[in-house]
Amino acid sequence: MCDVCVMNAVKDRMLSRRDFFKTSAAVGAAATVGMTAAPAAMAAGHGGVFDMSHPLSPDFPTFFGVPGISMEQQFNFAEHGFNLMNLSVNEHTATHIDAPLHFSADGASVDEIPVSDLVIPLCVIDIAARAAEDRDAQVTPDDLKAWIAEHGAIPDKACIAMHSGWAAKSGDAADYVGNDDADVKHFPGFHVEATQMLLEETTAVAMAVDTLSLDHGPSGDFATHYAWLPAGRYGIENLAGLDQVPAAGATLVVGAPNHVGGTGGPARIFAMV
Repeated sequence: MCDVCVMNAVKDRMLSRRDFFKTSAAVGAAATVGMTAAPAAMAAGHGGVFDMSHPLSPDFPTFFGVPGISMEQQFNFAEHGFNLMNLSVNEHTATHIDAPLHFSADGASVDEIPVSDLVIPLCVIDIAARAAEDRDAQVTPDDLKAWIAEHGAIPDKACIAMHSGWAAKSGDAADYVGNDDADVKHFPGFHVEATQMLLEETTAVAMAVDTLSLDHGPSGDFATHYAWLPAGRYGIENLAGLDQVPAAGATLVVGAPNHVGGTGGPARIFAMV
């Protein structure tokens, strides 16, 4: 049999097997013991699903100014019949997670974050107007108190996200990072006092920013990192799409990487509203 005929035969078998498994899965779900009816998918119960991630590419601005990912094609479709890339990735590039291990000697690695902490309520603290006037703006306890006064108590195991409007700057590395003549960075972040308030008064499991760091750019001591991560909480940096979701009521789904011993890693994150 010719090579093309063999390939076509394999494709036909793959398609038929795929249809078989789809049908089998549907039948199996309906027959599961204790299930009176298959529940609707969680996403179908929401008004919309929004991508909260920046694409992972060598062009995305990084904290140290070097590309965060490189891609080398090892196999290509023309020669081998399939495509395969080898990746070299900085764990802390584009939209990514900071695991507790990132800023502690023995904190949980990214693969050890409980899955129950990855599908969580999203609370958005909007400081975009202030950040437009002050590149070094920070989320303060007063911002948290104002959010609580308007929306009620911060839900259990929530993610508290800073919306500074910085995601729109990601196409311009100089503007996004904001280095000055002394090579000091300038972008918004969480004030350590707000971080301490969240640690002491809430059960929030995640803190997120739409900038390069949980700490604001000029920070020299990374006080927020050192307060938050060793306490067993995790961070999300370079979050996108915060202008698309409400201040309260959305559910964040964090597609965390799970490489053993990782200090973090790029993540696909979305919100259901």
